[in-house]
Amino acid sequence: MKGWVKALSLLVSVSGALAAKPEVELIGALTQGSLLVGKTAPGSEVYFNDAALVVSADGRFVFGVGRDAKLTHQLKIKSAGEEQVIELTISARQYDIQRVNGVAQKYVTPPSDVSERIQQDNVQVRKARETVSTLPYIFDKPVMPAQGRISGVYGSQRIFNGEPRNPHYGLDVAAPIGAPVIAPLSGTVLLAKDLYYSGLTLIVDHGFGINSTFMHLSKFHVAVGDTVVQGQKIAEVGATGRVTGPHLDWRINWQQERLDPALLPGLPLTP
Repeated sequence: MKGWVKALSLLVSVSGALAAKPEVELIGALTQGSLLVGKTAPGSEVYFNDAALVVSADGRFVFGVGRDAKLTHQLKIKSAGEEQVIELTISARQYDIQRVNGVAQKYVTPPSDVSERIQQDNVQVRKARETVSTLPYIFDKPVMPAQGRISGVYGSQRIFNGEPRNPHYGLDVAAPIGAPVIAPLSGTVLLAKDLYYSGLTLIVDHGFGINSTFMHLSKFHVAVGDTVVQGQKIAEVGATGRVTGPHLDWRINWQQERLDPALLPGLPLTP
């Protein structure tokens, strides 16, 4: 399928100049849109492009690179008086770009009377995604939140009447209305609300700034503040919001950075 990059479960062991310690392990696909999981010596400080990361007591951390991220990045580790700088090079991806002409304007631009609602929706989603907890669940092996045909992939984009629309930042799973949506990882519910574009929408915190968003649902089975366990039924597939048919749109964020769910390390997903 065009636009798909399979997660490589790539294990990279890197060390800085002059055999600087500690050694750092990174697991994930070194490409745009990827989430990377790292581990280094306990007590270390870790910086990604000079931004401090949350590090667990046993030295684990996560970070991500966006859809159109630059191809060179820097990881800095400070431990026991030593500073280690690691240069990371990631690969560029090609995305599925579709050009569609002759589309009626009402399908391209939402009516003006909903603009305030859309702005309020965006504020609530952004606030939820600012959460950076120390929940450890992002370090677990994920499962798929729904079963069905993959009908949409991360990074694809449509250009209506010559006007580029926002890229698609999720993984779409085609399934009938009422099909179960389960938690791919354990976590805490941050948002459960009906939004203009995404319909009934859930956001679940998995820890360390990583959260899942589940869109176009028909029914919630959890509420804000609930703790969910991996595999638990949290919602049902629907066709709410701006959609053409029933499906689950699953998204992964590292705070505000939109990542590709298909590249989650350990996800049992085969193109």
